Amino acid sequence: MMIVYRPLTTKEIKTDLFAHFYRRQKVTKCWRNIDGVWQIKECPFIDDWTLADYQELTSCLQHTLETDGYVLGAFFNQQLKGFISVESCFFGKNHDYLDLSSLHVSNDMRQQGIGKALFHAAKNWAKEHGAKKLYISSHSAAETQSFYQAMGCVDAIEINERHVISEPFDRQLECLL
Repeated sequence: MMIVYRPLTTKEIKTDLFAHFYRRQKVTKCWRNIDGVWQIKECPFIDDWTLADYQELTSCLQHTLETDGYVLGAFFNQQLKGFISVESCFFGKNHDYLDLSSLHVSNDMRQQGIGKALFHAAKNWAKEHGAKKLYISSHSAAETQSFYQAMGCVDAIEINERHVISEPFDRQLECLL
């Protein structure tokens, strides 16, 4: 299977780019912070994006590029099957974090190494641009957390409150570069 990785341009980021991208995840267990301790809890639901979600995503990814961030796509048979985005604005008390604002792999292409390749590309880009840490506000699904743990991520030392307010159930992670 030949996966082609390439930076995306603002011009090509439109909702039709996602015509063959399936963001569907059946979640059964999630990590929840209960009294300061992370625990796995039964939490069944299906995470599936709507057209409105894709429209918001295209706007966010375009903004990332317009502000000198990075968006990389993974293509199979010329169809987008995964992507990452890294923001260009540093934060943290030492201004050493860059934000991994998205990492998604199409449901039909998971377990193929695409997420791992995209994550390493995000780390490389952030490091090349002067970051010491990559910040991840991560979905709390057990599978998602296992992925990030395998990538070397740990609970973030500094918490980006904007992410906590936006996604209160996310787990705030970081990865040293």
